[in-house]
Amino acid sequence: MTEPITNPAALSSFDVRVLPKVSLHDHLDGGLRPSTIVELAETVGHTLPSTDPVALGEWFRESANSGSLVRYLETFDHTIAVMQTREGLSRVAREFVEDLVEDGVVYAEIRWAPEQHLAGGLTLDEAVEAVQAGLEAGVADAEANGRLIQVGQLITAMRHGDRGMEIAELAVRHRDRGAVGFDIAGAEDGFPPSRFKDAFTYLAEQMFPVTVHAGEAAGVESISDALVHGRALRLGHGVRIAEDIEVDFEDEEAPDAGEDTSVGMVTLGDVAAWVRDRGIALEICPSSNLQTGAVESFGGDIESHPIDLLFQTGFVVTVNTDNRLMSGVSLTDELELLVETFGYDLDDLLELTLNAANAAFLPLEERAVLAEYITDGFNNARG
Repeated sequence: MTEPITNPAALSSFDVRVLPKVSLHDHLDGGLRPSTIVELAETVGHTLPSTDPVALGEWFRESANSGSLVRYLETFDHTIAVMQTREGLSRVAREFVEDLVEDGVVYAEIRWAPEQHLAGGLTLDEAVEAVQAGLEAGVADAEANGRLIQVGQLITAMRHGDRGMEIAELAVRHRDRGAVGFDIAGAEDGFPPSRFKDAFTYLAEQMFPVTVHAGEAAGVESISDALVHGRALRLGHGVRIAEDIEVDFEDEEAPDAGEDTSVGMVTLGDVAAWVRDRGIALEICPSSNLQTGAVESFGGDIESHPIDLLFQTGFVVTVNTDNRLMSGVSLTDELELLVETFGYDLDDLLELTLNAANAAFLPLEERAVLAEYITDGFNNARG
């Protein structure tokens, strides 16, 4: 199939922070407050690169931007280390919700891997219960302050581990106690979803929703595996689906960001067409994609990030933060980045937000209510 690419409307003036937002791809162990890490590390006797919260926050951001995957992964050694007790997990979860509320998020799915939080003696179920208690406390705090937010857990299995079925059963066991979906995360390249095909079959039999990290560290073949063996309803990142898209320009030269691309014609490969035509949502994390090199083949900077190509070509694009601590971003920051780079206006941000609301792992009726609430909030922002 071939069709024209068009640019978004001109930039409008509005305060992104006050807009109601939806967060679908946000890791619990990637969103801690530096001050909390310092306090919890002292409690459990864990050594940090710095005990000054400001300096520690800078270390996390610098490590994520270092270009070294080893150093990037080291950051999670420190966050996970302070999340091994019931108290630590609950506190982190509670503050996670509080920070989302401050950013205007009204619905969030929070993903984390319980199997990484058992060193302190917790069972898998106890770990999930501790996080749920923290999430519920954060929601209650928000309500007490006149703010609304709904949250759910995405129970995650690590791709390099062998606990896929066990974690899938854990997720289903907690489906009425906070768990809304299942995910696999970790090293994507070399650890395809097919390793967990029995777990994914079990989840499908239980009618339990699945999102799969794919199309970040590996390309189109990984995405195809996530769709076939993982039965993915959403793709975590999924940004490298753009590798299955050909773009031809009449002048044989791609335009700069913000210029009219109406002369551009795109041709979708089989996998890209399947993802787009069936409305399989992409959980794109712009800043994280730059840090991890996921979009390096497209140019490696935000101007060449394929998110705009995907959005303009009709993919169900959602915008997310991935790891707020490491990337030093909020969802407001990510949306503002797209406004500044691609000239998105309020209508574009509304479409992106409604994409996320409609892709949420919620019943249809609840998604409709959420979409209406978001639309009303955006209309109020128009003044």
